[in-house]
Amino acid sequence: MDKVIVYVDDAAHAQQILAPLFARGSAGNTHWVLVACAPRMTHRISKWVSHSARENWRAKWADKLFAQVVPSLRARPDHVTTVLAKGPLPELTDKLQADMGSTKAQVVDARRPKLDVAAPDTGAVVPAGGRWSLPGTLSSLFASVGLLMVLGTE
Repeated sequence: MDKVIVYVDDAAHAQQILAPLFARGSAGNTHWVLVACAPRMTHRISKWVSHSARENWRAKWADKLFAQVVPSLRARPDHVTTVLAKGPLPELTDKLQADMGSTKAQVVDARRPKLDVAAPDTGAVVPAGGRWSLPGTLSSLFASVGLLMVLGTE
């Protein structure tokens, strides 16, 4: 039996990623482990929401996600297991691999790509398009020109 671990945070994106796997996979011979990766909440939210309320929200969010993704898997006679990620994914992957026995499972990251990436030299988060953004560059340029005009008239 083939074993596949799939990390999911958006149902529509995940179904696009999983469609090619369905086409090449053998029907009824795959054990799917869907891992819901809930959106991160800032540490400041703890001022307003209790830990149990956050966990309840994450569980409801995962249930909605699974309700959208699992029917496409259940249309095939495959075995489906659902898991809600509560910690770092590498540790969860190791645990799931150990639980599955001797054969290694294929790991598929079907999460939606993030729009912001960390800059390699500073670790600061910058837009994915690059370091420069057009509105910021233009406003800096106009501010510089305005400053030069003010200084030039004195």
